[in-house]
Amino acid sequence: MAYSVTGLNAVSTSKAGNAPSMYIYKTADTQATVNTAGYFNSISGLLNVGDVLFVYDTTTPSLVLTYVNQVTSAGVVDIADGTTVSATDTD
Repeated sequence: MAYSVTGLNAVSTSKAGNAPSMYIYKTADTQATVNTAGYFNSISGLLNVGDVLFVYDTTTPSLVLTYVNQVTSAGVVDIADGTTVSATDTD
């Protein structure tokens, strides 16, 4: 699938530009798909290097914590591989 604007929500944005913004992105796409360079190109004007992304995969379900690794002058966005946040529900 492709990036969907309806899945992105700002958690915290940097008004002064000196701190990273934080976003949560909800999608049925796998982390491997979302992590592909270019997935977020349509919002390259919004994202900055260092911005934090929480990617929630509704299919697995799983949550990955990652960040924007690169935004090129051509508008290509690349995010880091990220770390899967896991939890155990013992009840």
